[in-house]
Amino acid sequence: MAFIAPEEQLQALLRGTVDVQVEAELLQKLKKSHAENRPLVIKAGFDPTAPDLHIGHTVLINKLRQFQEFGHRVVFLIGDFTARIGDPTGKNSTRPPLTEDEILENASTYKRQVFKILDEKKTEIRFNAEWLGKLGFDDLIRLAAKYSVARMIERDDFRRRLAEGRPISMHELLYPLAQGYDSVALAADVELGGTDQLFNLLVGRDLMRAHDMEPQCILTVPILEGTDAREEDGAIVGAKMSKSLGNYIAVEEPPDTQFGKIMSVCDPLMWRYYDLLSFRPADEVAALKQDHPKKAKVALAKEIVARFHDEAAADAAARKFEELFKPGNKNLIPEDAPTVTLHGDGEAVPIVRALVEAELCKSNSEARRLIGQNGLRVDGERVSDMNFALPAGEHAVRVGKKAWARVIVD
Repeated sequence: MAFIAPEEQLQALLRGTVDVQVEAELLQKLKKSHAENRPLVIKAGFDPTAPDLHIGHTVLINKLRQFQEFGHRVVFLIGDFTARIGDPTGKNSTRPPLTEDEILENASTYKRQVFKILDEKKTEIRFNAEWLGKLGFDDLIRLAAKYSVARMIERDDFRRRLAEGRPISMHELLYPLAQGYDSVALAADVELGGTDQLFNLLVGRDLMRAHDMEPQCILTVPILEGTDAREEDGAIVGAKMSKSLGNYIAVEEPPDTQFGKIMSVCDPLMWRYYDLLSFRPADEVAALKQDHPKKAKVALAKEIVARFHDEAAADAAARKFEELFKPGNKNLIPEDAPTVTLHGDGEAVPIVRALVEAELCKSNSEARRLIGQNGLRVDGERVSDMNFALPAGEHAVRVGKKAWARVIVD
């Protein structure tokens, strides 16, 4: 284990966190770990509800990496069993569970993507079907007996749905118990999660006590807002980063796409991203705040792209972006052009579909007519092929003489 004093570890680990349950207990765990030269078991669970990890997930994964650097053992838990239930957190209605094939396919991509941040040699990948799948109905009854209905419906989302007369299915009440039992099965010392997961993490503490185990400590990290968030009355307002909302930056997206999406965020959101994502020292960030916001945004975009690809890819993406906005080039996109993200799921997007979804044309027929009249340019080149498709990445699209859009295909 790394020889770092427990007090120093605690100070570093608490940086950037929101909830701590309980700081004094965590310090005691760190001291005991240090004295016995025994790493703590650090747990974080991810339900494979979509194939992509996005940079919002990495706020938490970066904290796991910090624990690794202090010599602790990280368990990256893939909730293949709990994904069948569907996490009700933040949901206003019952969410349908995924199929087993969808879960397995998504889980396989998680295992690959997470090692862009975590040290593979110091990471244990576990699946919670390993123990939850073995529980019989009598085991489930005994587990349910350790928690009250009154306590369960204290959850904000459950309480809100009850007040609005919206249904809550029985299986949703079981989800926090299942997640909490993961901590029992793994004998977790610390569990990490987003701020929206605090209730579920506390259930884990309660269940560990009920099983006569030392309860885990809890650290929560902020939820990262999506790329479409905006500033209102001095505050960042917007939904959390989510693939279903289309406001995300995926870990495995092409460099140009990642770069372009970061450049598209508003300036106040950029500084929020600096706080939660950047590894730059505080004095460097402070110096960037004294300069033009575009310079800071380019620096952040290059840092993120280099992290998930490499420095060469980051430099190339920056050059391409600058070329798109090169002053005086009439074939390329103006700086105030809107940004539109299209989901190609790894495939090129047919140009007719792209024009309609980017709201540059009202219909497929109008898009075809425009192309036939030589009224379309993509990245400065005229396009007359109806079967043309936009590949993954960022593109300058001009319709007619005045309508522009910066189209990002992910």
